[in-house]
Amino acid sequence: MNLDLYVITDEALAGGLPHAVIAKRAVDGGATAIQLRDKGRSYRDLVLIGREIHAITRKAGALFIVNDRLDIAFACGADGVHLGQGDLRCDTVRQLAPPGFIIGISVGSVEDAVDAERAGADYVALSPIFSTNSKEDAGPGHGLLLLKKIRAVVSIPVIAIGGIGPGNAGSVIGAGADGIAVISAVVSQPDITAAARRLAGIVARQKRNPRRKR
Repeated sequence: MNLDLYVITDEALAGGLPHAVIAKRAVDGGATAIQLRDKGRSYRDLVLIGREIHAITRKAGALFIVNDRLDIAFACGADGVHLGQGDLRCDTVRQLAPPGFIIGISVGSVEDAVDAERAGADYVALSPIFSTNSKEDAGPGHGLLLLKKIRAVVSIPVIAIGGIGPGNAGSVIGAGADGIAVISAVVSQPDITAAARRLAGIVARQKRNPRRKR
């Protein structure tokens, strides 16, 4: 499960580009996971979009995750679903999901992360690690210290999201994150592929650093 560069699609922040176009350009730049996130589309539209993205990620060898909507994830053959603290319980989803289905959980504390691992999560995402304008309800950033604490107490992969860009991506990986999740740092850039490639390179270089926290 490669979560090095996890790109979340957002048509509004991409200037109206379709989700599938965002996904294609991001994986062309080295994104290893794509999350479809859209709160406004109908079930039918999201299934069709999801199937487009799944075809793109499968060809590229990347993961395809759906935000919140387990029904959409199942219907379009996604690799997994990402859930917030107010969504379906992880253990409930695990009972419904087929073998190998990936479940990611957003967390905001050490306790959240430990509970998510116990419930069967495949990865946790500290959200937000830094303050961000990409999600209005994200709240203040938790910072690298909490990331380090979470990394120390769970054995599943830990990614970070929120306010991450080229200037701080290295410090997030250096603090122990297994990957970075981004929205505007890739999808809002004039060249999505180039933006993804730059971040993927930062992550790869930092993971080779022998002083990186593990």
